[in-house]
Amino acid sequence: MTKRTTTGDDTMTEQTTTEQTTTTDAKPEGEPAADGGRRQETAHESDVVSVGEFTFECGESIPELEVAYETYGEFDGDNAVLVCHALTGSQNVARTPEADTGQAGQARAWWGDVIGAGKYVDTTEYYVVCANVPGSCYGTTGPSSAGPDGEPWGSDFPPVTVEDWTRAQRRLLDELGVGRLHAVLGGSVGGMNVLEWAKRYPDDVRRIVPVAAAPRLDAQCLGLDAAARRAIRADPNWNRGDYYGEDQEPPKRGLAIARQIGHVMYHSKASMERKFGRRTAGRETAANAGTDLFPQDHAGAYFPYREVESYLDYQAGKFVERFDANSYLYLTRAMDEYDLAADYGSDAAALAAFEGEALVVSFTGDWHFTVEQSAEVARAFRDGDVPVAHHVVESDHGHDAFLVEPENVGPPIRDFLAEGVDGKSVTDTVIDDS
Repeated sequence: MTKRTTTGDDTMTEQTTTEQTTTTDAKPEGEPAADGGRRQETAHESDVVSVGEFTFECGESIPELEVAYETYGEFDGDNAVLVCHALTGSQNVARTPEADTGQAGQARAWWGDVIGAGKYVDTTEYYVVCANVPGSCYGTTGPSSAGPDGEPWGSDFPPVTVEDWTRAQRRLLDELGVGRLHAVLGGSVGGMNVLEWAKRYPDDVRRIVPVAAAPRLDAQCLGLDAAARRAIRADPNWNRGDYYGEDQEPPKRGLAIARQIGHVMYHSKASMERKFGRRTAGRETAANAGTDLFPQDHAGAYFPYREVESYLDYQAGKFVERFDANSYLYLTRAMDEYDLAADYGSDAAALAAFEGEALVVSFTGDWHFTVEQSAEVARAFRDGDVPVAHHVVESDHGHDAFLVEPENVGPPIRDFLAEGVDGKSVTDTVIDDS
C-alpha cells in the first residue's frame, strides 16, 4: 500500500512504506489509568488503501477510490471501534509521537483527550479506526486529488453524500479484515455518519454513539451553510473550482469567510460573550488589522478592532492553510443533504433493523445540533425498542463542546462501550414533545 501525507498547503507527497509506530499516553486528569497510572503503549498505523472503483450515490463513478486512515491498538477480532470525523476533521483522531505534520485544528489529534492509551476510549483495549471521508483533502480521494488525466478533479469530482462516506468506510474495513464493529462513534456530521451506519449496516455494529448530531439540518443551518459556499464561489480565485495550477492562487478569502461563518455557528451566545464580549483587541492590533485576507478600509480604521474579530481572523488564517475550498463545498453539501428518514418515511423506520444499543449525546448550549434534535433520534430508537440513552450535558460552549469538554464527553462513552446503556456514567433524559 502507498502512504500519502498532507502538507500544510494541501499538496500530497508519497512514501512507499506503511507507517507503524508506538504511541504512549495517559488518562486525562482526574481519571485513573487502567494500569494504575503507568504510561502505556499502543500500536499506530497510518496508511492509504485503494478500495477500487467506486460508484457514488449520484450514479457517477471514479476508477479508483483511495481511503486514508489511521488505526490505534491491536485488533482481536471483536474490539473494533470506528470513529467518524466532523466536517473538516481528519483520520488523525488521537495523539501520536510523530513530529508536526503541518496539520492543525481538527486535522490533528482532534479527539486526543478522549481516545488513546489509557484514555476514555482506551486503545490498549479497543482497535480504533478512523478514515478520512471521500471528498475531503487529507489523503482520501477528493476534488484536489489527481483524476484519470493526471490533473486535479476540481469541480468535476462527483457529488458526495454521507451515504458514500459510510459505504467507503465499510469497504476500508473489509480491506482491514474487520467484520462486525463493537461500536461506531462520532460528532457533528460525523454523528450523522454514525446514524447512517445503524441505518445501512444494522447487523455490522453492536453499539453506536452519535454526539452533538441530528437526523437532518434545520433551515437556519442550511441557510448559513449556503452563505458560506457562496463566499467561496464569489472569490474570483475559485475559478469554477479550477485553481490548482502552480501559477494560480486558491480562493483563500472566500474560504476564510466561510470558516468564520462556521466558527460563529459552533459557539453559543454565552460562550462568545464570555470569551470576547465587546472588548477591543488593542490600539496597536487595530492599526495592523488589515491582512492579506481582509485588507483594512479607511473608515474601519476609525473604529475598534474587537477581540471577536481578531479571533475569527486568526482562525480563518490558519484554516485556509490546511483545507481545500472545493472540499469545503463538497462536504457541507453532503451534510446539508443528509436526511435519516430518506427513503423510509420516518426516522424510526430508517432505524428499525438496528438491534444494538445507542447512546445519543447532546449539549444544552448547542444551537447548531440541538438537544431537541438529539431527542428526535432517541425517540426513533425507542419506537423500535432499541435500548437507548439520551445523555444531555449541561454546557454553554455551543456545538464545539464535544471537542473541548472531554471530561463530560469521555465518561459516558467509556462506560457505554463497556456496559451499554447500563454504564455507570450514562444518563437518560426523555424529552416528550407529544
